[in-house]
Amino acid sequence: MIKRRSLVVSASLLGACAALSACGGGNNLPNPDAAASQVTTIGVNSYLWRASLEAVSFAPLLQADSAGGVIVTDWYANPENPGERVKLTISILDQDLRADALRVAASRQVAQSGNWVDAPVQAATVQKLEDIILTKARELRRQAITG
Repeated sequence: MIKRRSLVVSASLLGACAALSACGGGNNLPNPDAAASQVTTIGVNSYLWRASLEAVSFAPLLQADSAGGVIVTDWYANPENPGERVKLTISILDQDLRADALRVAASRQVAQSGNWVDAPVQAATVQKLEDIILTKARELRRQAITG
């Protein structure tokens, strides 16, 4: 088992060395700040995407489209306050990690006479969620840069 693992590790290292030797020399390292602020594997900034998913992980998802940058939750009622429920829509508008690349919309309903009735959402609530997402996204970016 140990000998096989050693062969796998050796083969992996040999493959990595071969791939790197084709890159050539020089100091052409990418700017870590630019590389960390943008992403090309999904349609939007990966740090904002991951932070948004984490921020709404308490609620069931209806839609999560990484190409379009849209996350929509289903209605969520806090067990401590079952007479109120919220639904969130998060839009990531850019590949850059910027505050204006994030938009959060919230809908709120309260139970009245057995029916759900629309109720206003405080702007501070939406702003707080945006702040949580941006803070987490910046933290993820810092972790990626520092290793």
